[in-house]
Amino acid sequence: MFREMRRKRQQLSGEETAAILRRGNHGVLALAGDEGYPYAVPVSYVYDGEHIYIHGAKAGHKIDAVSREAKASLCVVDQDQIMPEEDTTFFRSAIVFGRMEVVEDEGEKRAAIEKLSKKYSPDHTEERRNAAIEKDWKPLCMLRLTVEHMTGKEAIELVRAREGK
Repeated sequence: MFREMRRKRQQLSGEETAAILRRGNHGVLALAGDEGYPYAVPVSYVYDGEHIYIHGAKAGHKIDAVSREAKASLCVVDQDQIMPEEDTTFFRSAIVFGRMEVVEDEGEKRAAIEKLSKKYSPDHTEERRNAAIEKDWKPLCMLRLTVEHMTGKEAIELVRAREGK
């Protein structure tokens, strides 16, 4: 169902791809937007090894798109070093494909926003984290992207460097 990577030598392992998702600060979420136009939006996210959680408002373009079509993709760029002398970039990235849905279960929603909060504000006390979550709880919408397929890829120059060539 999903395409095989054409340049297999540059493909990262599942573990390396998951590591990119865990350490990434943001990604670009791609959805089927209005009138058939693609809708790609930068998002903050957290990956728990099975799902990717994204927060947002209960209304807007993102929610409308998810309501229309659950299929989604998230791209996370881990490295993007421009190498002008070589006319290239040394990149490393991950792409996830899956189905997106609104988290309806209050317990899952709370656990997801706590994971997100710990990722982006790791030094906050539990008290401060809880206060911030409670303040924004009512308008909060959590989306869950269930991972169906993911791939990672890096520049051939990074592959060669790792292989010592």
